[in-house]
Amino acid sequence: MRKTGIVLLSATLVLASCGAVRDSRINPFNWFGKSKSRAVATDTKEVNPLIPVARRGLFSGPDEVSEGVLIDQIADLVVERRVGGAVIRARGIAPSLGISNARLVKVEEASTGGDLVMELRYEPLPTAILGGSDDQRSVVVAASLTANELAEFRRITVRGARNERTTTRR
Repeated sequence: MRKTGIVLLSATLVLASCGAVRDSRINPFNWFGKSKSRAVATDTKEVNPLIPVARRGLFSGPDEVSEGVLIDQIADLVVERRVGGAVIRARGIAPSLGISNARLVKVEEASTGGDLVMELRYEPLPTAILGGSDDQRSVVVAASLTANELAEFRRITVRGARNERTTTRR
């Protein structure tokens, strides 16, 4: 009877302490808070993508690798702690159906002083279709950071064409 009482009391105390650990800094799932959205200043100058900016000669070198197009809107940003680092997962909404090769690209010149800035870029398909719901046009991408890379940054920002989402380490 005595052992049963001690086990029951211990189980009750352990179960009651779970609520306190859930919101504490000890829990690695709480190391980054929820992301916040901010509007991004856009360029009002309209560019026609059908007119080339510069012509290339017949004997010029190979074309440069495409950097991709900035996604229209960032809908969600989550930093998930993993063994040996973290995974940055972002969900973006494209302006049309039919995208490929979506990825998070680090912006070197903006990633300084404890801030990591990334852009969600993609390649539009030639058969892209305008329209569709947000769920149909959404894409989820992820990037992995090691613990050493993550130690340099306190704030992680993912940019889109119309907004950016930021999450900060607590």
